[in-house]
Amino acid sequence: MKIFAIGMNYAAHNVELHNFLSTSGQRLQENGQSPEEPVIFTKADSALLNQGKPFFVPDHLGRIDYEAELVVRICRLGKHIPERFAHRYYDAVTVGIDFTARDLQREASAKGQPWTISKGFDGSAVVGEWQPLPFRQKPVSDLHFRLEKNGETVQQGWAGDMLYKVDQIVSYLSRFFTLKTGDLLYTGTPVGAGPVSIGDHLSGWLEDCRVLEFDCK
Repeated sequence: MKIFAIGMNYAAHNVELHNFLSTSGQRLQENGQSPEEPVIFTKADSALLNQGKPFFVPDHLGRIDYEAELVVRICRLGKHIPERFAHRYYDAVTVGIDFTARDLQREASAKGQPWTISKGFDGSAVVGEWQPLPFRQKPVSDLHFRLEKNGETVQQGWAGDMLYKVDQIVSYLSRFFTLKTGDLLYTGTPVGAGPVSIGDHLSGWLEDCRVLEFDCK
């Protein structure tokens, strides 16, 4: 199983991220413009944290931020997938969290180094309960989602705001990687990412359905 993730896929978050990574080696505009190509990174399989299990905050990594995202599940083998056929290669969606060691990400970006450690550490890829597509009679491109921290909404997103849509991403990834059944794709986070602390309770919602809930310890 491979865990793919997309960086800088919502314009408002790009502005937010610029405040943290102003010296980033990535092409990032202050006005939130789209990168010239999707920004891809991967997480180790040990990063996967299934919904309901607690997230143990790794205090030795500095500030840890939540980034709520739509996650899609690859359902068949594919390589060099045309965009018009990409929807055939994923069958389920949920809300997940791409936990990020923000201090380490800032340091890596300043040095022009990859985000591997800051994004791929153990437990950093939380995934909720899978929902078959279409969900609520909607395609993935029209789904709304949100994240609550301690009962307060901290992030809200709509897939229609993605700079690179899911089908575009699936097609692009398949140029470089053979996609396999069970691979996961984190599609990017909207504005509102922020830090977590021990004792926080996080819950993720897909439309009006809670699909994710866990505690930080």
